[in-house]
Amino acid sequence: MSEDQKPQVSLSDEKSWKLLEKTLQTSIIEQRRSRRWGIFFKLLTFIYLFVLLAIAMGSFKGDISTNSAHTAVIDVRGMIADQQDASADNIIKALRTAFKDPNTKAVIMRINSPGGTPVQAGYVYDEIKRLRKIYPQTKVYAVITDLGASGAYYIASAADEIYADKSSLVGSIGVTAAGFGFVDAIHKLGIERRAYTSGAHKAFLDPFQPMKPDEVDFWEKTLDIVHQQFIDQVKAGRGDRLKYQDHPELFSGLIWSGEQAKQLGLIDGFGSTSSVARDVIGVENLKNYTVEDTPFDRFAKKIGASAAQEIGASVGLQGVKLQ
Repeated sequence: MSEDQKPQVSLSDEKSWKLLEKTLQTSIIEQRRSRRWGIFFKLLTFIYLFVLLAIAMGSFKGDISTNSAHTAVIDVRGMIADQQDASADNIIKALRTAFKDPNTKAVIMRINSPGGTPVQAGYVYDEIKRLRKIYPQTKVYAVITDLGASGAYYIASAADEIYADKSSLVGSIGVTAAGFGFVDAIHKLGIERRAYTSGAHKAFLDPFQPMKPDEVDFWEKTLDIVHQQFIDQVKAGRGDRLKYQDHPELFSGLIWSGEQAKQLGLIDGFGSTSSVARDVIGVENLKNYTVEDTPFDRFAKKIGASAAQEIGASVGLQGVKLQ
């Protein structure tokens, strides 16, 4: 085919094709933008609905409205220590919130804990006594489920009454401090211990050095002081209900079954949270005041910390807790 016979594309046709191409590209871009905006608005709607749900669940917990007469429940679960779920800060925050609510008829501490530090337990004990003076009409009941030992019983003894199951484990009124000694081990391995101190007892109870009788004696006396503080608080809390205060094993650190604890006066009776609310307090409706993550917090942890901070800041719910 000669040059003269080839199809000729006019200038107007070329412009038409370019215009059509540009129109198609613009249409594709608009479709992409539309899809992005659609995803954005769907996500925004989801977040909005989730926030509404979180707010609703903050006002309703345990199927009981915050405006209804109720028995407040505060869970004491696990180790009672700083930075734990059962830290003094969390328990005290829950106690104060429960007492301040005019619809709270009584407070139940639902305990399932092996104990913890004497300082954290002491903080909670003192706060219960303080709140009881401010709100004399609002009683506190401790309900021990599986375990209420050591620092957990320390806290329970501040309550007006203590209940447990016949098979619950209760007591362990004592103080412990344990460690290891590696003196013989490092000697056999040919390791030399080098410790430089500016005080005679700065390396106190160093596990890599032989025990010193005077330090052991000092430490045992310190533990005895803390133990006696524990005993005094239990006696102050339980009073004459301790039927055998001179029992040689009562404050020895032994742990008792609920049935034995009842005989010793460590508890007042048998019951669960619901039975105490129903039969003792007379208000069967329960409202849980335990400080814990809200649904929004749990959702935030799943989608990632950075995204959660942005969403939380934008909706004003960063760090919200049930109060």
